[in-house]
Amino acid sequence: MANTTRSSEVIKTSSSGAWQGDNPLNYAFPLLILQTILVLFISRFLAFLLKPLRQPKVIAEILGGILLGPSALGRNQDFLRWIFPSWSTPILESVASIGLLFFLFLVGLELDLTSIRRSGRRAFAIALAGISLPFLFGIGLTFLLRRAIKGEEKVGYAQCLMFTGVALSITAFPVLARILAELRLLTTQVGETAMAAAAINDVAAWILLAISVDLAAGNSNHGGTSTTSPLVSIWVLLSGVLFVAFMLLLVRPFMSWFSTRCSSRQQDLVDETYICLTMAGVMASGFMTDLIGIHSIFGAFVFGLTIPKGGDLAGRLIKRIEDFVSGLLLPLYFACSGLKTDVTKIRGAKAWGLLLIVISTSCAGKIMGTFVVAMLCMIPARESLALGVLMNTKGLVELIVLNIGKEKKVLNDEMFAILVMMALVTTFMTTPTVMAIYKSSSSKITTKGSSNSKSDKEKDCLRILACIHGPGNLPSLLNLMESLQNSRLKLYVMHLVELSDRSSSIIMVQRARKNGYPLVNRFCRGSSTLQYHDQLVASEFKAYSRVHGQVTIRHLTAISALSCMHEDILQVAQAKRVSMIFLLSMEVLGHGWLGVNQRVLRAAPCLVAVFVDGGFGLGSECDREDQELPAAASTSSTAITIPKKRVCVLFLGGPDDRQALELGGWMAQHADFMVTVVRLLCVHHHERNCYSISTMTDVDLEKELDEGAMAELKRRSDVEYIEKVVAEGNIEETVRSIGQSKVYELVIVGKRRLPSSMASQSNQIDQSELGTIGDALVSAQPVISSSVLVIQHQQLLNSKKSSARLLPNTDRNQELSLV
Repeated sequence: MANTTRSSEVIKTSSSGAWQGDNPLNYAFPLLILQTILVLFISRFLAFLLKPLRQPKVIAEILGGILLGPSALGRNQDFLRWIFPSWSTPILESVASIGLLFFLFLVGLELDLTSIRRSGRRAFAIALAGISLPFLFGIGLTFLLRRAIKGEEKVGYAQCLMFTGVALSITAFPVLARILAELRLLTTQVGETAMAAAAINDVAAWILLAISVDLAAGNSNHGGTSTTSPLVSIWVLLSGVLFVAFMLLLVRPFMSWFSTRCSSRQQDLVDETYICLTMAGVMASGFMTDLIGIHSIFGAFVFGLTIPKGGDLAGRLIKRIEDFVSGLLLPLYFACSGLKTDVTKIRGAKAWGLLLIVISTSCAGKIMGTFVVAMLCMIPARESLALGVLMNTKGLVELIVLNIGKEKKVLNDEMFAILVMMALVTTFMTTPTVMAIYKSSSSKITTKGSSNSKSDKEKDCLRILACIHGPGNLPSLLNLMESLQNSRLKLYVMHLVELSDRSSSIIMVQRARKNGYPLVNRFCRGSSTLQYHDQLVASEFKAYSRVHGQVTIRHLTAISALSCMHEDILQVAQAKRVSMIFLLSMEVLGHGWLGVNQRVLRAAPCLVAVFVDGGFGLGSECDREDQELPAAASTSSTAITIPKKRVCVLFLGGPDDRQALELGGWMAQHADFMVTVVRLLCVHHHERNCYSISTMTDVDLEKELDEGAMAELKRRSDVEYIEKVVAEGNIEETVRSIGQSKVYELVIVGKRRLPSSMASQSNQIDQSELGTIGDALVSAQPVISSSVLVIQHQQLLNSKKSSARLLPNTDRNQELSLV
């Protein structure tokens, strides 16, 4: 049993229980549990309150720590004595330090040094300006603060300057990434430049921090009077440089080999050994830097840099430790910082004036330096200003610097509180300020894409936006796109990446921003289970674009929270003037992804197709894994006979079904497709077709449009036509029988909600992304063997325009594509 000495008493780890007269709050472990619960509750509650303001989680955690400290709840001495007694502080800080150690390891794991080398002169110049100018401003500010704050004059000027300058010049890389992702700027020019510059800034900040800790080493004893020889500081710096060189030159190649050994083909027991050894390496690296005289978190950060970013090891480490560290242990560090922060020390006009000066100096140095250099790099003025505000983001790293400064007695209570408040204010103002600055700038960029000054050749191009999640659906997607080869096709492939509070989101962003085919080359790099698909799709994408000269493929990436991902999709659809949005059915991915599709379906400015992938065009279920994509087949010998792909179009009537019928007609003109149109006619006492729904007012007009669409299809396409008469209550049963037959590789239907008299589950279907018929088809197949494509017509058009053609062969369609 672990014991901690409190004066002459011995504090035990656990109590014997309340029934035996013990107060759990007098024992270390029960008190630690209560402290953790309280910290988590307050930080999560504040995060919930700040979520509408789109503030990063770090703001809530800093505020939660301050509220628990002497600034608010801690002013009650009974609260402090029972919940945060002084004897419990070392225990709480030790647990929090473990979380901090592993969090900084994850930060190093996020940071890709190769991307920093490739970031170019622009990002390097912006980062240099963002560090040097605030640091220069810190020279004068340090002189002022040492004169104005009582007790700071006892601290050496160099030590005080280093900590103040680092606090002013830091850009919080993880916090900046979250803010950019929340604002959906992560993959824009501003976002890419900010992330590259912040990465350079982060490395520089850790170097400066190591120097600061070295210079402040003597201040931790004897009231700030240094008793160590200057040679000791030199030895500490040299030892630190040797440690970094050892880690990057010797440990990094070993970790690369280590990462290759940790593959998905290894047994779980072996993988567990690799994970444990890596985490032991984190602790050993922290111990070594603490032994040298630099803070232990520096060693963990450097060790994180040595881990390869693309292998299985990095992903598994994140999966294993991030939620526990970020969700449970890291908030304890903010609580420890809050317990040291006493905002009441900032009292009087003089102290608040100093706070205003510190905030102004921090903002002026960062924003001005970044803005000027960005303008010199030919970045537009508004984007340069937004970049300056983004680079002014503070966060955990600054809190670490300030806490070390307070621990080394370089910063007293008042100066510590002023600098913590500066970090809080500058980070809080980032999101609203960037939204105000960058919104008008980004709107100008968007409107350029919808200019009417396009050439006739560009106007005649069919534009499709396909939203996918990984390489698994690309073969079926390309087979579908092959059916539209009768016209020029521009395909925008948008990779949807969910933004979460995990580092893995940022690693995914770094991969997605790299050149080439971001999804294909980087999506699952290092995962041996998907390497075959990765390499196959990479070659087939290139071959497909090369063989089909009328096809242009463009790659996009959307990194957003699920609640606003539909906005990215709709914005791209409008900016690129697409005729159809292609979505994958999200029901298998969970309710959050299903909501993305539903919001797109409600607000789409064009046709929407929802695809349930059953391996379309890849042959039978047993042979699909051995089949190649259509582009590869087209490049092989012409003597090979490829069986035609059988497609069924279910037609009941209505605008959605007419669009499905038109798409089937275009497929019928392709030599590799055999299309069958199955028309379902309902037996109804009013002799109305099955399309009748409660909101339809002009049934005769709809009948006329249906008959016209069917006649046009028969005139220009060679299709097999089948009519089936069904009772109004047997529509779904008939549709299920078609799905269960497994005759067709693809079934195309319109998205609809049948009247309650015709649908057995109309209330359930109302919220479905597939509609009544689509759900009936999918539910008929325990294992999806026939792909299903559900079509919804353009919702923004009125009923008279609902017969607009999908493909751009008329002037009317050209006009509609610009809506």
